[in-house]
Amino acid sequence: MTTKPKLRVGSHLLPGLAAVALFVVIAVAVLRASFGDPQGFPSDGSITASIGYAMFNLDMGAVPGEGFLVAFIVIAIALDAALDGSILLAKREEEGSAVALLADGGRQVHERLTDGTESDSDADDDGGDH
Repeated sequence: MTTKPKLRVGSHLLPGLAAVALFVVIAVAVLRASFGDPQGFPSDGSITASIGYAMFNLDMGAVPGEGFLVAFIVIAIALDAALDGSILLAKREEEGSAVALLADGGRQVHERLTDGTESDSDADDDGGDH
């Protein structure tokens, strides 16, 4: 014989009730919000050019916009820092000095991988590029 599940009442129900209350508050706020009429862009204005003008805080575009110059500069600095970091991580150093990984055209790596032995087709090569 099985028994029906029982509802355990206690302090562990508080987070669930708080989540339900928050959902109700957000649902009421969204349902009561009023939105203005949709507005389109002017038919004679170039949207792409207006975005470019707005990016550099120039009031020359047909579509009004906000300035994004500070955001553009911050993104440029962040990308520059990421590029510098990637170059720093990619450098190989031995005994405190930077060493190029394939400055010899990869010959040392090739010799290490093939244990210095070459096949007959490689032996008659003059070592130049193919």
